[in-house]
Amino acid sequence: MDQDKARAEETAAMERVMTATKRVQSAFASLQSQFPPAGNGQPSPFALQTFDAALQELEDAQAAFDDMLGDLLDGNR
Repeated sequence: MDQDKARAEETAAMERVMTATKRVQSAFASLQSQFPPAGNGQPSPFALQTFDAALQELEDAQAAFDDMLGDLLDGNR
């Protein structure tokens, strides 16, 4: 793999982690707003599912980035 392609893949993987992190933050803020003092303490199923999906995407993005980093450190990239 040439250097430019490798760098582009690494950049895309890091951007995926950053985007997923922002989605978790946004979903958490939405969920948090449903608890006192602003909310009634009964989070909506949609807010819970959105938060869960955001956490799963972050976990997947981090795992993919870790695999890529491991390959880089092992000299496989």
